[in-house]
Amino acid sequence: MNFTEQSEMETALTPRRMPLNAGDSGYGAVAAGGLSASMGVSESAALLIPEAEAESAERWQPMTREELEVAAGSAGWRRARCYLVLLFWLAWLAMLGMAVAIVTTSPRPVVTPLRWWQKTLFYQLQPDLSPEADAGRSNGTNALCKQLPYLKSLGIGAFILEGLTDKELSPANFNETGRNVNTLAQIQQLLKESKNIGLRIVLDFCELAISRISSKQSDLPSAVDHTLHFWLEQGVAGIAICSTDPAYSEKTLLQWREVFQNFSVQGDERILVVKQKGDTMSVLTNVTLVDIIMKQILPSSQHLLTPNEVANAIETHLQTQEENIWPSWTVGGKASHDLKKLLLVLTMTLPGTPAVQNDEDLDQSGFFQSSKATGRSDVALFTSLSHSRAREEALLFGSFKFLPFNSSTNSTLLSPTPPPSPPVLAFLRSWGCVHFLVLLNVGPTHHALNPDWATSLPTEGVFVASSGMDRLGTMTLHALEMKPHEAILIKLFEAGSFS
Repeated sequence: MNFTEQSEMETALTPRRMPLNAGDSGYGAVAAGGLSASMGVSESAALLIPEAEAESAERWQPMTREELEVAAGSAGWRRARCYLVLLFWLAWLAMLGMAVAIVTTSPRPVVTPLRWWQKTLFYQLQPDLSPEADAGRSNGTNALCKQLPYLKSLGIGAFILEGLTDKELSPANFNETGRNVNTLAQIQQLLKESKNIGLRIVLDFCELAISRISSKQSDLPSAVDHTLHFWLEQGVAGIAICSTDPAYSEKTLLQWREVFQNFSVQGDERILVVKQKGDTMSVLTNVTLVDIIMKQILPSSQHLLTPNEVANAIETHLQTQEENIWPSWTVGGKASHDLKKLLLVLTMTLPGTPAVQNDEDLDQSGFFQSSKATGRSDVALFTSLSHSRAREEALLFGSFKFLPFNSSTNSTLLSPTPPPSPPVLAFLRSWGCVHFLVLLNVGPTHHALNPDWATSLPTEGVFVASSGMDRLGTMTLHALEMKPHEAILIKLFEAGSFS
C-alpha cells in the first residue's frame, strides 16, 4: 500500500462533523457539494469575511479636484473668501496709512536751540577785591577761587560780579603801582580759574560812573568803547548795565552790538544784560539790542515785605509774561527766610534764566556751605532745582500757563475771623506730554486743593522738590494739602503711565 492509498483510507474512516453554517436546509443538512463543499464551510473558517482589497484601496484614494471643490462649497463661497482676504489686507494698509498720517501731521514741540546764557544759572555776588580780603576774610578772591568747583557742582554756570566801581573797572585808572593794579590782578586770576573749570564771568557796569570816565576823555562813546574792549579782551563773558543809566543810549548799544559780535565765537557768545530797575526801561527801546533783561520779582523796599505784598508781586509777573524777550529772574526785594525758599522755587521754574543772589543767611561764607540743618536744606533744595532744570526741557524752554486756583482754606489761626490769606498761585510748564506743576502757598495758612480745580490736568504725579525738602514719592492732587509758605514742584503723569 502506497502513501496515497493510506491517506484516502484515513480520510474515509474519519467521522464527519456537522458545520455550524450548514445552509438553508436546517441543522444537520449536508451540502450538495459533497465532501469538498463541507470542507469549504468548516467551523474553522472565519465568521467575519473581510471586504475585498479593491474596495479598501478605492476608499483611501485622495480626493479629486472636483470632489475638493464640492467639499469647499460653491463658487459664491470661494468669491466671498477672496473678498474677505482682500478686505483684511486693505484694512491693514489703511490703518498703517492712518498711523503714519497721525505721526507726521500731529503737532510736535519744536526743539529750540538754546544759547549758553539761556541754559545756564547765574550767581550774583559782590567780591571783596581789597588786599585785606585775601589776607584773612572768607569772601576774597582766593577764597572764591577755591569754592569754584563746589559752586559748579551745584549747577551754577556763570557769575555776575556786582558792586565794582569805576576805579576798579576803568582801564584809565590802572597803573603800574597802587591798589588798582592789585584789583586787576585779582579779577584776572578769577577769570583764569573760572575758565579752567568752565565757568563764565559777567561784569556789572551799573556802578560804573561813565561821566567820570568821560571827564578824562573828550568823547564819551570812545571812553565806553575803550572800557568794553579792555574787559572783553580779558575774557569776560558779558556786561550788565542798568536800565536807569542815561549814558547807555540806543546809539551806544548799537555800537556795542557790533563789538560783541566781533568777540563772539560759536558756542561762546558775549552777551549784554540789562538789569531792569522798577518799571522803567529808559535805556532800551529796541529789545533786539540786548540778550537778557533781568527783572526783579519783588519790588525794592527797606522792610520785609508781607505775604500779601509778595503774593501780589508774584501774581503780577505770572499774568504778564512777555514772549519777545528772554528774561532773567532775580528776587530783588526783601522777604522772610520761609518766603525766600518759596521765591527760589519760583525763580528756578519761571521761563528764562535764573539769577540767584548771594545770601548771607545761607551760611557764614555765603557759598551754600553750612553745618546747620537749614543750611543743608537750602543746599538740597538748590541742587534739586538746578539739576531738574538742567535735564528737563519743560523747565528750560517749555510753554508757560498761569492756572487760576480754587482752594479750600484750613486756617491754623486761633482768631474766629482770620484776616484774608493770600491765594495759592499755580502755573504749568509743558513740553510735549511732559508737564511740571508749580504750586505756591504764599500765605501763613494751610490750603487743600479743590477737587474741581484744573480738571484737565492729570491728577497723579511725583514730587520733584519742595521748599521744605520733606515731600517724596508719588502723590495725587485731590489729596494734597499745602503747608504755610510752601512751594512745591510736581511732575505730572497720566494714570498708569510714567513720563
